Amino acid sequence: MDIDLKITDIAGAMPEHSMVIVNFVSAIRSQLKNSTCFVFSDNVQYHFKAKNGEAKTVIPDASINCRVKVRRGNSFIDAPRFVMEVLSPSTEKYDRTEKMELYCQQEVEEYWLVDWLAKKVEIYLLDYEEDRPAYYLANTVTENNKEELRLCHFPDIRITFDELFEEV
Repeated sequence: MDIDLKITDIAGAMPEHSMVIVNFVSAIRSQLKNSTCFVFSDNVQYHFKAKNGEAKTVIPDASINCRVKVRRGNSFIDAPRFVMEVLSPSTEKYDRTEKMELYCQQEVEEYWLVDWLAKKVEIYLLDYEEDRPAYYLANTVTENNKEELRLCHFPDIRITFDELFEEV
């Protein structure tokens, strides 16, 4: 088995990083009750094949997966519909480049990059350019337009900007 784990923050995340993840999962979990979708925090891994054929393993900070039976052992092998990554100085470049490209290749429909220091959420949505998946920045949500925070592919699921950044 070829596992390509990338250790990016050996010292562990700042508490605020984890608080954003917990806030997101807590707000979303009960809203997905009795559905086929589940929200997961940063302890679930996904195995993908990259465009070049390489096997890749990623552990998103938070994900919403609607095909939870498609797995091998403790790893999902089908892409989630939603991924959120909380930025930190040691992971930001990886989250914005290699990881984002891998999620795009796997056709993850919605990708959030959350900057807890700046209290900003970048919402990327999947589209296609000449039959190739590509992300476009649909919205950047800050304190100034916080009422615009929403999950685009889960319109009935709600989380407010204040809930996401509570106690951060």
